[in-house]
Amino acid sequence: MDHSLFRRRNLLQTRRGFLGRAACGVGSLALAGLLQGRAGAIDRRTGILAQPHYPIKAKRVIWLYMAGGMSHLETWDPKPKLAELHGQPMPESITAGQQIAQLQGQTLNCFAPQHPFQRYGESGQEISTIFPRIGETIADDICILRSMHTDAINHDPAHTLMNTGSMISGRPSMGSWLLYGLGNEIDNLPGYVVMVSTGKYGQSQPIAARQWHSGFLPSEFQGVQFRGQGDPVMYVKSPQGVTPDRQRDVVEAVEALNAIEAEAVDDPEIAARISQYELAFQMQTSVPDLVNFSDEPAHIRELYGTEGGDGTFASNCLLARRLAERGVKFIQLYHRDWDHHGAIKDHVAGTAAEVDRGVAALVSDLKQRGMLDDTLIVFGSEFGRTPMAQGNGRDHHLAGFSMWLAGGGIKPGIHFGATDELGYHAVENRVHINDLHATMLYLLGIDHTKLTYRFQGRDFRLTDVGGSVVQDILA
Repeated sequence: MDHSLFRRRNLLQTRRGFLGRAACGVGSLALAGLLQGRAGAIDRRTGILAQPHYPIKAKRVIWLYMAGGMSHLETWDPKPKLAELHGQPMPESITAGQQIAQLQGQTLNCFAPQHPFQRYGESGQEISTIFPRIGETIADDICILRSMHTDAINHDPAHTLMNTGSMISGRPSMGSWLLYGLGNEIDNLPGYVVMVSTGKYGQSQPIAARQWHSGFLPSEFQGVQFRGQGDPVMYVKSPQGVTPDRQRDVVEAVEALNAIEAEAVDDPEIAARISQYELAFQMQTSVPDLVNFSDEPAHIRELYGTEGGDGTFASNCLLARRLAERGVKFIQLYHRDWDHHGAIKDHVAGTAAEVDRGVAALVSDLKQRGMLDDTLIVFGSEFGRTPMAQGNGRDHHLAGFSMWLAGGGIKPGIHFGATDELGYHAVENRVHINDLHATMLYLLGIDHTKLTYRFQGRDFRLTDVGGSVVQDILA
């Protein structure tokens, strides 16, 4: 190690220290105002909470995010009345004054559900036949929320609201809030991992990396995107000729320099930088083992329908289980193929087939390993689709849609809430995105009103100024 680096660094700190000490008075007061709310170093292993507010029901979250706006009317919410009125004008009493996306000013006609529903399992859950494996294998494990509603009619703000609790960009994502609150106990993998897959039906929904950003929280809490094929992260392998010992020497030198900087500058980002260098070094050992699917038994690969590492949604589901086993707290799998403005009958069936097997396999696999009880599974989109036709497709819809939850303290084999008889408005036991977040945090042991971060003179939280725990769906 070149110790002259430290001598030069110390000289720099001495000069900076002199200038800093000279800049007293009004200037320092102004700086204090700018830095108001900046938190000191947070223990990455334990987070900000000394202990959870509630008993922990879920130790981790796997969020199966169907990006693009899944139609509830072809999937989870049967509407025989809508089928009966197919082709007839939508009642103005339902649509008058409502926010509509691309159908604004056009003739609004009822559009029947394009696929039949069937009762599955001992619970008799009504699920569309486009999800045969989900229906046949896990219907009794899921809780379908049929009364979701949101505030955003277009994709990007709707994704932002679903992930951060606000349509305003720049807020921390839910996974970041979770790590900020409870920390990440593992040293060799990120606590928050994101994977994205794409199918061949509908419009492929763009997903911005800021959907898993840490916002104003320290950057060590942001999500890390893993690729579905090849090395999950770039540069996980050392360059030729660089030994682990030599790389460790470089990491320790960089950490030492950052530590010197941290003594002179009260900036939590420096602590984040130190921990992330160390994490990157540890991942060079852990990641190759993570994606070595050869240790998966043949019957598990058959269950998922993949050998792993092929970039499909099913492969990402298998990798999600492996991440969960290794202690990753928040895992989000996007499948960005649900924007069905046209040809919805064929396209929704095609997209459903791309995820049906992987979802059913993941829940079944977790269950047989005894992990479903403390793993919270979330399945759904940023909004739903209209009961009105857009040609032979459906437009964006915010007033009522469906999601489902499973495991981790959720009451299994039930449906909760309802939309009206045409599937337009959520009318019974309505659940807002803030309520969903409050409930998820509760199952993770957190009071959503008490997990806050002071930024620019205001206390922020994931649920903003709303949110109530949906007690009726809890086991």
